[in-house]
Amino acid sequence: MRLSTKGRYAVMAMVDLAATSQGSPIALADIAERQEISLSYLEQLFAKLRKGGLVKSVRGPGGGYLLAHPADETRVSDIILAVDEPIRTTRCANGTPQGCRTNRSRCLTHDLWEELGNQIHMYLSSVTIADVVDRRIIGTSGLLLARPVLPDSDAAVAAE
Repeated sequence: MRLSTKGRYAVMAMVDLAATSQGSPIALADIAERQEISLSYLEQLFAKLRKGGLVKSVRGPGGGYLLAHPADETRVSDIILAVDEPIRTTRCANGTPQGCRTNRSRCLTHDLWEELGNQIHMYLSSVTIADVVDRRIIGTSGLLLARPVLPDSDAAVAAE
């Protein structure tokens, strides 16, 4: 399963907005520059986010976008779904007993992949953009960067 750039960029932009706005509108051009996302692409995403009720636009000088709800109430799954990015792990149509095989049956691993999709959705529903801004996401990716480099055991023996 892959999450497309549409969903990833929408989440990146919303986290940037939450981290930088401090109650003041933020121009999309500023988010585009910080996150290295095309401004025209962000405009399309924010039109969907506004339609989905996740952001508010402010017109005029000093205008831009604000979160429509507090960051600790804005779930990552809501952002992804607002930009029409379904979280799917199967080729089958959601909510139907028919499968995607030519005889309309489900493949042997359908339930495995469908449950994986459910788990991903539950996880993204449990994470708010405040969690991301405040780095409260449990994971090991940050540990890999912070872990000290240990000398190679062969190199250590050779040095003795």
